[in-house]
Amino acid sequence: MSFTTEEIVPSPWRNRAKDADLPLELFFSVAEHLDRRKIIGRFSTFLEHVKPSTGGIRVTRFNGLFHWAVPSGMEIQAGSEVGRHEILTHCYWREAGPEFGNVNIMAVAHGTEKQRLLEHKAAIDVHLAACGIPVSYTNVFWGGRSEIKPSEISPIEYRAWLQRQETLA
Repeated sequence: MSFTTEEIVPSPWRNRAKDADLPLELFFSVAEHLDRRKIIGRFSTFLEHVKPSTGGIRVTRFNGLFHWAVPSGMEIQAGSEVGRHEILTHCYWREAGPEFGNVNIMAVAHGTEKQRLLEHKAAIDVHLAACGIPVSYTNVFWGGRSEIKPSEISPIEYRAWLQRQETLA
């Protein structure tokens, strides 16, 4: 379930555990168990980056998903170097496969000027080269509206779990 604005506090899971009538340690233990079993989806939020602010000012027009393919074993180093650039909202390691040039480092930047975002991307590319991190492929995907779906429990995994529970009963 998505967090409400009021739930964004230093320890949001404390209130969720209380609502579930569980001690916090048990709440975390169950969540970690479900995560290990790959039943819980990613924790994220819904972002509307192109919507004007309450004052009517457009905050951003362009959303760039930057991609880099770096050698296996260099993902953490590359991600650390990419992630240090303040223009980015987030950076992560995800294996995209051959249909996406085998990229494994991705980052997101938002802005009102496309050329300015491309200049930031070029600066990151230069920085990676200066750090001795080879890049075999890089690209930018553009989006007008960024949506990240809220976390979900995988329906496939949940059905399988239910079937296992029925056989145990």
